[in-house]
Amino acid sequence: MDHPIAVIDFGSQYTQLIVRRIRELGYFSKLYQPEELRETGSPAAVILSGGPRSTREPGAPDIDFDYLVELGVPVLGVCYGMQLLNRKFGGEVAPGNTREYGPATLMIEAGVDSLFDGLQGHSQIWMSHSDTVSVLPEGCAVTGRNLDGVPVALKWNERFFGIQFHPEVSHTKEGVDILKNFLALAKDLPTFKIASFKDELVERVRAEVAGRKVVCGVSGGVDSSVLAALIHEAGVDTRNIFVDTGLLRENEAAEVQSLFAEVGIAIETIDASERFLTALKGVADPEEKRRIIGRLFVDVFFDAVGDDVELLAQGTLYPDVIESATSGSIASTIKTHHNRVDRIMELKKAGRVIEPLDALFKDEVRELGRVLGLPERVVGRHPFPGPGLAVRCPGEVTPEKLEIIRKADKIYIDILRQRHWYDSVWQAYAAIIPVKTVGVKGDERSYEYALSLRAVTSEDAMTAEWVHLPYELLAEASNRILNEVPGINRVLYDISTKPPASIEWE
Repeated sequence: MDHPIAVIDFGSQYTQLIVRRIRELGYFSKLYQPEELRETGSPAAVILSGGPRSTREPGAPDIDFDYLVELGVPVLGVCYGMQLLNRKFGGEVAPGNTREYGPATLMIEAGVDSLFDGLQGHSQIWMSHSDTVSVLPEGCAVTGRNLDGVPVALKWNERFFGIQFHPEVSHTKEGVDILKNFLALAKDLPTFKIASFKDELVERVRAEVAGRKVVCGVSGGVDSSVLAALIHEAGVDTRNIFVDTGLLRENEAAEVQSLFAEVGIAIETIDASERFLTALKGVADPEEKRRIIGRLFVDVFFDAVGDDVELLAQGTLYPDVIESATSGSIASTIKTHHNRVDRIMELKKAGRVIEPLDALFKDEVRELGRVLGLPERVVGRHPFPGPGLAVRCPGEVTPEKLEIIRKADKIYIDILRQRHWYDSVWQAYAAIIPVKTVGVKGDERSYEYALSLRAVTSEDAMTAEWVHLPYELLAEASNRILNEVPGINRVLYDISTKPPASIEWE
């Protein structure tokens, strides 16, 4: 697409959120690494993202500033991007007195910057940085400060702007308005709609496959279902394989088979549960569990189809990519996703993996699924992790713990549906806590596991808030679990946000 809004990725965990926010505004945006600036062609605007490094470090990520100036388009520096621009214009950056992480207040300087048109004089923003601008170059205007009077918004000329906070996260209350004001300064903005993007994805699949045979892993979840439907739409010769890992929810295999039969896509089922559980026996480290599951997925696929399959299709989404730090070498690894283990990355380097959804967020994938004609009971399902119940079972995975999780999770989800809360929650599940506690059952001492219930709201899995479920609903879930699930004598409700917690336990 011509004239994309180019977002330069300096490694922030929130970088792709900038792309997402711009798409929400109806414009096409694309992510580039710093060294790819000249490959952006003729962008309508450029945004320099935040990042975990300091601009003062030797070898810190840099930008071709001369070319950036030469482009002649509006440029916005966010956090690291602002500090980098300040140095490029002749200013300086120094360590702050304290690391700022979390909410702050933006005090807008009246009448100095169109970036803040229509905003309140006081606006909540979200900070995540340790450095601060210490010397401003000649001609630089301060357009916003925090409550301590520290500059958090700068303007170097009519095209270059900088903000020390993150407008892309929901915690910055007027962040979308700031991005909208910035884009209003650009010309020839490219429009973006998921329906037309679907056509682009179909063509991309056809081009990448180029007549080769594809094996596609399906789970019945939103991502893999949409992936299978997209590849089917592209008319690609595909074997869709569903692997029963033994880490699935209750009755999951039967439901998946029924679902794909309903939408007219053929799948093959492989029962590899014993193989997975054997491989996981005695393993407690969460990263090692993910690596084992990821490797086995690949082995099972290729064992089943032989050597004649040339491509593996995965329903990888962008949060998987960014949390695994595989979008570039700058980002920090949060956790290794099952579709980002070494074996997968080796196949990717060999050109044997296609991931058509890897630039999309969950809600965008849901919308794409609707465009492709998938039923609402598919696209509206809560996310389910690729490693399955293994990430809801901290410590060693055992059949006993999995059975506890399955029974408790079904009770919890059934109650959410019955009480009409399921569609108001982005993701909900039960997780076992690998700690036994003393209780009383039938007038006798019990020594059994604790269980955690979790329900969150999110737009994109990058941040999440816990849901204030009614006490009556939680009481009903707790009472039924304690009475109907052997091995549990304590039920807790998880009220952690992401960050600092992740949505899943592992």
